[in-house]
Amino acid sequence: MTFFSFGQRFHKQFFNTITKLVMVLVLCTTMSGCNYFILLGYLIGGPPSIEPDFDAQTQKSMTDKDVTVAIVCYAPLELQYNFDGLHNDLAKYTTFRLHSHGVKVVNPDRIRAWLDENPDWDKPEEIGEAFDVTYVIHVELHEYSLYEENSSDLYRGHAEGMVTVYEMDEDGEGEKLYSKEITSTYPLRAPRATSEVTFSKFKKEYLSRLSDEIGRLFYEYYRGDDFTHAI
Repeated sequence: MTFFSFGQRFHKQFFNTITKLVMVLVLCTTMSGCNYFILLGYLIGGPPSIEPDFDAQTQKSMTDKDVTVAIVCYAPLELQYNFDGLHNDLAKYTTFRLHSHGVKVVNPDRIRAWLDENPDWDKPEEIGEAFDVTYVIHVELHEYSLYEENSSDLYRGHAEGMVTVYEMDEDGEGEKLYSKEITSTYPLRAPRATSEVTFSKFKKEYLSRLSDEIGRLFYEYYRGDDFTHAI
């Protein structure tokens, strides 16, 4: 499954790496007492990585050999009414995030087709059994918005929800293994004027950001990764 070409991923990773290095250099030239050995370590090996919360809590990993994952997202009808296809979009973006970090993930189009064919499903474990996966990641949104509170001229993405992981056994039975509340805000520092970016572009930016926040529960990331999301 490929959502973006290799070239696009390479250019994006290259840009992010250069951005982080420039920020480290700026910090070290503007702050007294900067340890240049630390800077050298950043340049050689990158910034310190952070262990995924899922790994820390369960002593398991989504990237282990032979592990397969299905992702399903749920949004209440009032959110789907205001943001058509929100649950499907978030599932697709989150699937891409995990796939790009080495997790074997079921194509979201296959899961969407199964959901359409089985409208009476009521447990994420049913999806795990249908696709014979190791884990099912169930993302349930409680709140979602793209505008700053009480404003129609400022964009600021906000979401709250719950991420739950079910572990499947050989008999197709699932057991809740992990759960985590999520609260997301983007941009972090200040909202953006609607005159600066189109609605569709900001919507894609926030889905990308939110899916990364969810993905970080399951893959390693770095302390400097949020610099580019602050503005």
